[in-house]
Amino acid sequence: MTQRVIFHVDANSAFLSWSAAYRVKVLGETEDLRDIPSVVAGDKESRHSIILAKSGPAKKFGIQTGEPLFQALEKCPTLKVVPPDYPLYVEASRHFVQMLRQFSPQVQQYSIDEAWVDMTGTERLFGSPRLAAEKMRQRINDELGFTVNIGISSNKLLAKMAGDFEKPNKVHTLFPEEMEEKMWPLPVRDLFLVGPATERKLKVYGIYTIGDLAKAELSLLRRRFGKHGETIWHFANGRNADAVTPEPQENKGYGNSITTPKDVVTTEHAHQVLLSLCETVAARMRKDDKCGRCISIHIRSNDFSHASHQAVLTGATNITSEIFEAACRVFDELWDRVTPLRQLGVQMTRLTDEPYQQYDLFSGMSPERYERKIRLDETVDALRDKFGEEIIRRAKFAGDPDGHMAGGLDKARRTGVTKPVPDEF
Repeated sequence: MTQRVIFHVDANSAFLSWSAAYRVKVLGETEDLRDIPSVVAGDKESRHSIILAKSGPAKKFGIQTGEPLFQALEKCPTLKVVPPDYPLYVEASRHFVQMLRQFSPQVQQYSIDEAWVDMTGTERLFGSPRLAAEKMRQRINDELGFTVNIGISSNKLLAKMAGDFEKPNKVHTLFPEEMEEKMWPLPVRDLFLVGPATERKLKVYGIYTIGDLAKAELSLLRRRFGKHGETIWHFANGRNADAVTPEPQENKGYGNSITTPKDVVTTEHAHQVLLSLCETVAARMRKDDKCGRCISIHIRSNDFSHASHQAVLTGATNITSEIFEAACRVFDELWDRVTPLRQLGVQMTRLTDEPYQQYDLFSGMSPERYERKIRLDETVDALRDKFGEEIIRRAKFAGDPDGHMAGGLDKARRTGVTKPVPDEF
């Protein structure tokens, strides 16, 4: 039986690399962001000033992805800061995936800057797995202008783990027979799906490395961590049977969040932010012909503490006004009306393909009124698809500088708007 060969391909510091490649290859700039201390970060005047990507020289100053920009500037006052260019990133990601499909049709995109490629049976075309990976890495660098890390294994999990080894611009293998040497000595936090909270709990039981977890008693992990404990135990032992699926899997939920330019301190302001989030969540659900019946609200305070609350609706819906009304009810139950908020999020789950609604004499909602709401949302969607999101907005957002459709990576991701770049980018 032929052994499966799976590649995990991850663009190195993607947002910064793509910005740098575009500036050099398309705009003709002589300074390469990757050669100097530089970062991609949001507007310093807003609350989005978080490091999204960093260069190698910036990393030497101790700058970390996800840290506030002001802290990075304290570490390196001469740091060059460039704004994110999401339409460019969407287009660069498209070119990236197209290149991978020239090596195999079995490509599963995991995020905007990484994907798995099933290379099983391609030895006659590209040689050994390592040789094929080197060819792929070199072509991406030569033709698209950025570097990648490639992890090679017999399953997706180990391939991803291998891809996270030494960076940048490297090829690594991690087959099952190499786990004890290459993976088990690593800190347990390096294992896929082990976050900081899980790491702290594992350390209580003397589990510090991935090898410790692999050798732990499964019954103990089940009792303490439930299904998640069993999952990470299998991962620590390199077990993952998921196939590379070229077609994206259906969403299990639809959600958006936003960090607000200023603290949210009133219910009125919070409801306005929630409405802007519900606009984008509901529009995405309608585009995919999905309805949901469970709504979750997430909030983060200005001291970065987090809280969430959810409720199950009486019916399944994708109507903006209904999702918004439910979001306000759940939010009002969650927030103490005292703590300033910096981030709000809305998520819809328990999805179905068809709407359904329970009517009663006291709700004021008749089948005819419900149908009118559906038609209204469909009309608004059609106008925005044809003329852009700004063609129509609710009166509540007249003159609102924060925008009436919030959350997500960018409207380039919501509407398909991209930035033209040459094929050689």
